[in-house]
Amino acid sequence: MARTGKGFAVTMITVCQLMALALWFSATAVLPQLRSEFDIGALQSSLFTSSVLLGFVLGTVTSAVFGLADRIEPRRFWAASAIIAATANILILVVPIDGLVVILLRLITGICMAGIYPIGMKMVATWSRGDTGFLVGLLVGALTMGSALPHLFSVAVPLDWRLVIVTASVSAYLAAFAVLFVHLGGTPGRSPRFDPRMVGKIWSNKPLRHACYGYFGHMWELYAMWGWIGLFLYGAYSDRMVDNPGMWSALSTFAIVGIGAFGSLAGGYYADRIGRTTVTITAMVISGACALVAGAFGDAPFAVLLLICIVWGISVVADSAQFSSCVIELADPHQVGTALTLQNAIGFLIALVSIHLVPVVADWAGWWGAFAMLSIGPVAGTIAMIRLRMMPEASLLAGGRK
Repeated sequence: MARTGKGFAVTMITVCQLMALALWFSATAVLPQLRSEFDIGALQSSLFTSSVLLGFVLGTVTSAVFGLADRIEPRRFWAASAIIAATANILILVVPIDGLVVILLRLITGICMAGIYPIGMKMVATWSRGDTGFLVGLLVGALTMGSALPHLFSVAVPLDWRLVIVTASVSAYLAAFAVLFVHLGGTPGRSPRFDPRMVGKIWSNKPLRHACYGYFGHMWELYAMWGWIGLFLYGAYSDRMVDNPGMWSALSTFAIVGIGAFGSLAGGYYADRIGRTTVTITAMVISGACALVAGAFGDAPFAVLLLICIVWGISVVADSAQFSSCVIELADPHQVGTALTLQNAIGFLIALVSIHLVPVVADWAGWWGAFAMLSIGPVAGTIAMIRLRMMPEASLLAGGRK
């Protein structure tokens, strides 16, 4: 007999989301091996991550413009996206790893992420009974843990980086099959459509604009940190002549990125109780401080270095879901879809810039300079959220909790 309860359904959606989102960083997780075997440069290395982000932007905007989330049954849309993404990912094995086609395949994977991550939230929302904040935090936690999984795969199947790619794709295929049997808690609500005519009106909304500024600072740091922390740790282990630095850096990266899932859940829980600007400001102050010092501690005792990186991993994503919540609460109800699409599109485009800058700055000024550059984002984001907190409209956030 099929299980139809809320707990089982939400758990299944979350697990499927986690399994499919492993595709996001599957190629990034094996970058140390790829750079060693194929001698690929900094630009190609950056493109392994940034092309997925660009694809996500393209996919999100396309889905919003054409209303795909409303026209296609969500479980089928999710499953089809996961299958296409998994196929694009596994095709990496049959094309030159240092060529243009592999980047195109990563772009396709990113486009399909727009049919997985937002649609997973849409499915979970059908079970919302006054606990939307927690459920959104749960899905962001799944994104975080899914991003960390490939690093664990690279340890669990250490014989060849190709097995990591295969494992991530098989994981997504299984998730695509399983999600078809998930029961929804009701009829999914219609997704707000994107209307480019509303962009000017949205940007004239000062409180909403500052919420977006906070998100942009957050995105400057987040994906660049996730994308490059593994290579930084690989170098740190190698400099210490540790046996099998690839295994230890992968395990460390899994822990650092994965623990952010708990940060996301905690951020969602406390934001509903003590305020959204309180949580976002606190998280960005902590993550910005970690970004500023992490690279300088590359030669420190490993316990110290890993502690800093773990605190960074928790704080860097603890505020993520709250910026979208701010937009939902501050925007005119008829403008929510356009506002969220605009916020996400610009935020991910900003992340593309920082991802590509990290290796350039690292070659010039070392890892300290590269990571310190990322602290610019949370500093700017903190200023934006402090200004938002001082505005009368901040009373609209989290039921009056700033």
